[in-house]
Amino acid sequence: MRKLIWFILVLWLAGFVGAASAQEPAPASVTAELKNAQGQVVGYATLITIESGAVSVQVNVTGLATAVGKHGIHLHAVGSCTPDFKAAGGHFNPAAAKHGLDSPQGPHAGDLPNIVFSTDGSASYEAVTDRITLGPGERSIFDADGTALVIHAGPDDQKTDPTGNSGDRIACGVLAAAQPPALLPIAGGEDFFSIAVLILGSALWIGGLLLRRARTI
Repeated sequence: MRKLIWFILVLWLAGFVGAASAQEPAPASVTAELKNAQGQVVGYATLITIESGAVSVQVNVTGLATAVGKHGIHLHAVGSCTPDFKAAGGHFNPAAAKHGLDSPQGPHAGDLPNIVFSTDGSASYEAVTDRITLGPGERSIFDADGTALVIHAGPDDQKTDPTGNSGDRIACGVLAAAQPPALLPIAGGEDFFSIAVLILGSALWIGGLLLRRARTI
């Protein structure tokens, strides 16, 4: 009887400690505020993981009056747009592929179909990609230096390495996880140690009660 009780307690404790130390899940969505070269906000981007596990990239722009027709749009390797858009680095490309959705040696993980602007400089855009993830891993946009979304001055020909001849960068935004409601922290370090001690103390107290009860049966 005692062995069974202690076995149950060990499993219970392991489950709680495992839950406390588990890696945080991927954010439900990722957003970016897009700005032009003058620092004015011209639109927003939202990335959402869909049911298939792929990521939906949704972009709405209203303030690029000179942008008409097709324009290259990419995820870039560095989550920075300052002091200028070159700070975003090259395309997000963890697999070291060649550029272009039509390239036999590509595409980059950050390559996307062109965005199309109307005559008033507005655009509503959605593309789905399975080459990135909002969670952990090699394809995560939340690597050590983050990721940015960039719109270019010209269309992407989807085959010329490394940028598809898409020209200058006319809008840029740093991708950041949408902030969830505040929760009791259960991450590593002191918080995890405190929780582990509390769980262990609770387990020993309950174990003592169960053993005492077992002796009286």
